[in-house]
Formats: sequence, C-alpha cells, structure tokens
Amino acid sequence: MLCPGTKNGKMHKPDPFPPPLSKDGLWETAKIDCSRKHLLDFPKGSGYDKGKRRRGNEGRMGLRARARKRSTGHGGAIRSCGLRCGAQRGHPPRRDPPCGKHQDTRGSAFEWRKEMYYIGIDLGTSAVKLLLMESGGRIANVVSREYPLYFPHPGWSEQNPEDWFEQTMEGMKELLAGFDAKQVAGISFGGQMHGLVILDDQDRVIRPAILWNDGRTAEENDYLNQVIGRERLSACTANISFTGFTAPKILWVKKNEPENFARIEKIMLPKDYLAYRLTGVHCTDVSDASGMLLFDVKNRCWSKEMCEICSVKESWLAKVYESYETVGAVLPDIAERLGLSCGVKVAAGAGDNAAAAVGTGTVGEGRCNISLGTSGTIFISSESFGVDQNNALHAFAHADGHYHLMGCMLSAASCNKWWMDDILGTSDYAAQQAAIGNLGENHVYFLPYLMGERSPHNDPDARGTFIGMTMDTTRADMTQAVLEGVAFALRDSFEVARSLGISIESTKICGGGARSPLWKKIIANVMNISVDVLESEEGPGYGGAMLAAVACGEYGSVQEAAEKLVKVVDTVEPDPELAAKYEARYAQFRQIYPAVKELFPKLK
Repeated sequence: MLCPGTKNGKMHKPDPFPPPLSKDGLWETAKIDCSRKHLLDFPKGSGYDKGKRRRGNEGRMGLRARARKRSTGHGGAIRSCGLRCGAQRGHPPRRDPPCGKHQDTRGSAFEWRKEMYYIGIDLGTSAVKLLLMESGGRIANVVSREYPLYFPHPGWSEQNPEDWFEQTMEGMKELLAGFDAKQVAGISFGGQMHGLVILDDQDRVIRPAILWNDGRTAEENDYLNQVIGRERLSACTANISFTGFTAPKILWVKKNEPENFARIEKIMLPKDYLAYRLTGVHCTDVSDASGMLLFDVKNRCWSKEMCEICSVKESWLAKVYESYETVGAVLPDIAERLGLSCGVKVAAGAGDNAAAAVGTGTVGEGRCNISLGTSGTIFISSESFGVDQNNALHAFAHADGHYHLMGCMLSAASCNKWWMDDILGTSDYAAQQAAIGNLGENHVYFLPYLMGERSPHNDPDARGTFIGMTMDTTRADMTQAVLEGVAFALRDSFEVARSLGISIESTKICGGGARSPLWKKIIANVMNISVDVLESEEGPGYGGAMLAAVACGEYGSVQEAAEKLVKVVDTVEPDPELAAKYEARYAQFRQIYPAVKELFPKLK
C-alpha cells in the first residue's frame, strides 16, 4: 500500500507501505505523512486499486466507500490509513475487525491484528492500583482506589476482603473507560503478602483479614521459633517464623477465636481471594505461598509437617501454581459486569515483592531490587535455592520459576508519610526535602521501627526512635534522619547478603519513595552501589501485567518479557567522598538498636 502526499498540486514519491516484518515477526515503524489531503493507493491486484484518485476528503471518503463495498459488501470499514503517524514498532496496519458474517479476503499482507491489553492488579495495604499494559509493554492507563485499614487494638491491623473486591471491580471499570474492554486478554496480580483470609463452607469470609503488619502474634511466633524450633522450621520451609507470617496468625485464631477456627474450610492470601472472586478457583502461587510458613520452598509444595504443627488440613489450602501459569478464566458474570470477552485468562500472579521484581527486571541470577513502598525490601534473585544460616533473610520461591532472598523492613516510605503527614502536617514532601543540604553529616539518627521490625532483627517490640537531637537540631535534620534511617535499615539486610558471598554492584529501585531524587541519592551512597532508575516505576502492577502476558503466550518466559519490556532510563552513581561519610555514619547507626533493644519490651 502507498500513502502518497501532494506538493504544489503534484504527487511526490510516497514511502513504501506496509512496512516489512522484523525478525521477530512484528511490524516495523512506518514513517508516513497522513495529512487530510492524502490519498490511499492500494497495491495493484488487491481488489481496491480501481477508481480515480481524488484530492481532499472527498476523494479519500470515496475510496473508503468503494473499499468497504468490495471487501465486505456492507459496513466493515477500512481505516483511512493503515498506520497512525509515528506508530510504534509492534503495531501492524490498523483496520476494523471483520464482522464474522463475511469472509476476509485481503490476504496476508493485510492480516488484522488487534492490540491486546493486560491488566496488572497491585493489591496494596492502603489502596489497589490497577495498570493497563499494551502487548508491547506501554502503560496505557493507571488508576488507584483506596479502602479503609482498621486498627481494632494497638498493634493490630485488619481489612475487609470485600473492600478489596469492590474497589478492584470499580477500579477496573475506571481503568477501561475509553478503551475496548474486549481487547483485554489476561489479568494477573501483585499483592500484599502474609495476610490471613479464612472462608467457611459457603466460601464466605469468616472474619476480617489479619494483615502482614499485624503484631498480635508474639506468643505464637515465640512458640514456633522456640518450642518447635528454628532449625525444624527452616528444614521444613527454609524460613523461621515472623509475627507477620500467616502460620502464627492461624495459631492465634485457633487459640483466641475457636468458634471461627472451627468454621474454616479455606485459607487464602489477599490477592488469591481476588483471583477466587474473579474465577471461582481457589489458587495461590509459589512466591506468595512461601511467606505463609506452611510451604516447602525448596520443593515448591505444601509442607505436611508444618500443616500438622499448625493444625491445618491440607484441604484448606489452595492449589499452588507458578506465578505465570493460568489458573482459570474470568467468570461470565464478572466479564459481563466489566465488558470483557468470555475466556479472559487469569494468571496466578505473585506476592508484591516478587511481582515488583518482575516489573523491574529483577529475574535470573544475581539481580537486585530495592522497593520503597509502605514496607521496604531488598530483593536478590537467584537461579538456585539457598538459605542464610541465621535465617535473617527470607528464602522464597520467585515468580520467574527460580528463587530469591529478601530482607524486609516493615516501615519504609510509610515512615516518611508518617513524618510528613502526621507530624509536620504537610503534603509537600519535595519542599521539606529541599531544605536538606548536609548529606553524610547529620548528627540525628532515626530507627524506623514504627511497626516493629522484621529483617534482620525479627523484633515485634522494636519501636521508632530519634536519637542525637540538640538545641540546634532543625526540622530539616529530622526529615533527613527519617530518609537516612530507612536507608541504613535496608543496608542491614544488604550486609547479610554480603556475608553470604553475594556481590551486588547495582540495584533497581521502585515504589513510591523511589520518586524522590534525594532519597535515591542517599540510598546509592549508603549502599555504595549504582541505583538504576526505570522508565516505569509501577513495580507490582507492571509485574502483574507482565505475568498475564506470559500466561497468554505474548512472551515465552518471564525473563524474556523482562528483557524486552524493562528499560533503565537513568543511573544514580555513588560519590566516593559522600559514600565514605555514610560508611562512618552507618557504623554508628548499627550500635543504636543493640543499645536500646532491652528497653522496647518495657515500653509496651
């Protein structure tokens, strides 16, 4: 096809059209000038090359009418130009789909190929974020819907699973507004981990979900680690117990709510509850199951021994899938409600950190990602299974089919939010950070343990602490201490990885905190490694959409999808002089927690 233009009343030589196929079978970008005065010139013998060319809109519309009549005999229109100006690589010539009543006879050069969409659902602690991704990786739309978080007692944290579902449904409607919902091919998830959702024999939620940051299970946690024993737990699951894990929550319900425990027929994780509501399938994935303390991580299956220890029937547990595997299709009533086609695939998805790792390309051997979300993590991917001898880092199955080590702090960007919103009473975070100028020289330190701490201390009693203030301490010093305290706490986990002989020279970064240039600079120099900034900072949601695309066959593997879609747009390099200053400051920071540790239980 040719798309000729006019110049001084005469046609100039047009660019060839359609463009050639690339090696991977996709259409290359076509440089086409599509002004209103252009004409369509169909290839000779195509069936559309008859009739005179006419200038202007009249000629174009006349040709469209004849093409429509010859191709379908009715209203199946061909668009005025096969490609938009500046169309991206991967988009074939566009045309309306055949109606299904008439045979499509245009030939392989005009094969119709719709743009397919994939939805990634990031089920967070304060909101669900939904992302619409095109098959080529471009983010078409992002929406967020908030829901309440309940604190019925000090240290408790709960949510209503119905809120997750309703806000997800409303969010998907908003996400797809202005798009053809029939072009959605797949859906998958990245979700908050460890939460306990229990269902009865009618699949009704028995009680509010107990979340990952809930601290009520100190006694159950001690029982598992000290009575059952850390070595036995590690042998069964590759991990020890943490208060946020699912197994101690189950023991808490058994002890404190026996009537609810007696009604249990299914145990689910937060994102898996959404998958169940969308598909009717009880399912989970290997990465999320790894954080329950019921899962044999090395062998990627449920641990019978841990089920016996926690009085859990295996029938209560969902079928386990790899993160990129299809668990089912969207139910007809859900499809109708959202305007989706029948048969939209739903992939198992992953825990939020594993999904974020996929979304940042942290797959394969020896890759690192730092997440600055409500919680903070340092995530190291590996092609082989491994556990650190002190179990200071989590050893989990990864969404790419392999494994990863992860250090998790319970309060990261949430520390900054607490400081800015609740203490300073401002929403202008950038203005507060602009006053910071003495990096590496601050005399104020902050322990970011507002919800207790997980890695590497595993101390639910730990509390947030400022230390080092004097009469000349400023607001900027306190703000800086919060940012640096989170970076120092992340480095605690980083040092555990180094002790295992893991060499890390660079890391990706994602999460809300990653939008702060200052925070990225602090992290680069505290860790003394390069920090790669990505084109998309949508971590879990983008990873979820990528997993859906793999499940639908758009990409052959998670690693292939990561290699093709994840792009580094900037790198923050450490400054040797500043890194040396932070090295000295970190040495002082490491001494604070051991010095005040014994005080925390007395502050309850």
